[in-house]
Amino acid sequence: MKHREFKDSVYAELGLVAKAVHNPHRLELIDLLAQGERSVDDLAGHAGLSVANTSRHLQVLKGSRLVETRKEGLRVYYRLADAQVFDVARAIRGLAERRVAEIDQLVTSYLGSRDDLEPVSHEELVRRLAERKVVVVDVRPEQEYRAGHIPGAISMPLESFAKRSASLPVRKEIVAYCRGPYCVMAYEAVTRLRAGGRRARRLTDGFPEWKAAGLPVETGVGAAR
Repeated sequence: MKHREFKDSVYAELGLVAKAVHNPHRLELIDLLAQGERSVDDLAGHAGLSVANTSRHLQVLKGSRLVETRKEGLRVYYRLADAQVFDVARAIRGLAERRVAEIDQLVTSYLGSRDDLEPVSHEELVRRLAERKVVVVDVRPEQEYRAGHIPGAISMPLESFAKRSASLPVRKEIVAYCRGPYCVMAYEAVTRLRAGGRRARRLTDGFPEWKAAGLPVETGVGAAR
């Protein structure tokens, strides 16, 4: 094989991977799979797509070896093939946020007014957890919580949050987190807590970013309530 043929072959394979993530729906599916393994039906519901369309997108990702599957009865479950798959999607997001003005405008117009919720950094949360000065609440669906969560976090899905938030300690500050920087569930939880006179803040991003930073993670029931 000549030098030019070698480079053409390598870049052709790289192009296939790039093409696989070159779709807004597939980027969102990667974000959802970063929360944990999911079925096609479940992914379709959260992504607002038909099951058939979701399946087609997943087949593209599988063809590029970005996701893997397992079968349980008649149901097929998908998971990210490697942690670096989420790293790629996160790098695309970061680059786009720095270089594409429209993204900044969208985020600012929709989420900017909510940023008086004083986001907590990973470093601050690690320190405050060690000092036992904070209660952490995971407002994602319980399935995602069981797949992985911040150690000690209490599972309190947003759909049942209004009924269950009264059980949270009154004297401690509460930090809520969800799926990532574009997920509004943590914003909603903090807004509700503050409206009830509680001290509450949100994590600056979500569980996948916490995990990608190499910070501790628990799986299973944990502190689910």
